[in-house]
Amino acid sequence: MCTVLGVPRSTYYQSKQKTESKTKRENRELTDRIRKIHTESKQRYGAPKIHHMLEKEGLKVSLKRVQRLMKAAGIYSIIRKKYRPHSNKGKMEEHDNLLNQDFSTTTINEKWVTDITYIHTLRDGWCYLASVMDLHSRKIVGYAFDRHMTTELALKAVENAYQAQRPGPGLILHSDLGSQYTSEKFAEYMEKKQFKHSFSKKGCPHDNACMESFHAILKKEEIYRVNYLNFQAARRALFEFIEGWYNRKRIHSCLGYMTPQETEDSIKGAA
Repeated sequence: MCTVLGVPRSTYYQSKQKTESKTKRENRELTDRIRKIHTESKQRYGAPKIHHMLEKEGLKVSLKRVQRLMKAAGIYSIIRKKYRPHSNKGKMEEHDNLLNQDFSTTTINEKWVTDITYIHTLRDGWCYLASVMDLHSRKIVGYAFDRHMTTELALKAVENAYQAQRPGPGLILHSDLGSQYTSEKFAEYMEKKQFKHSFSKKGCPHDNACMESFHAILKKEEIYRVNYLNFQAARRALFEFIEGWYNRKRIHSCLGYMTPQETEDSIKGAA
């Protein structure tokens, strides 16, 4: 046949060998699945979480292979912007640090942490998100969003958490030393609910590391990726991120690759 066609035998056999190998086909199919998981997470997942999702689907693949294929395909998670605490040289009244960087828990509604972060909008300028996290489930159990950073904003977030979770007396709520949390009105609320208020030491963000971590994730995976037109647009986006993604879909390595909602449900189901 080669003689009739006038094609050298070496060329014919080389063309036969160009059929895609099994390994190349598997890598191509695996890369397609990796890209789909990465896209579904809105580019938020890196290799470890994608590897876990693949194993959850029944695919036996090593983390190193996932990392290698992602690098070859140019698939990367969003780079996190590092938190830089601001120095506060003013004098401040001392408050008890009951938590003392002990973030361990045995069940939900034992220890909550709370804080306020800034979110910029094009038309309405700076807006403020107050969040409350349960340290056991890492779930955002309450939050509030407003154009002003007030004691009422901080209280609304905690009250929303209380209405959703109904914790008993003795719960530890940890915050920084911001004026919203050291106010008389906030102290009255804590006494009424019989909560114990714990405070970070001055200039020590590590005392509230879990909440700082959530805000870093929020900014890395959502806020730094978009420009919000106004307060209402930002509020809708935050609701979708917290309720639709972070609490119910985003897996956490510290939770054994479960979501916060799955972790909470497992506790309630065992009760």
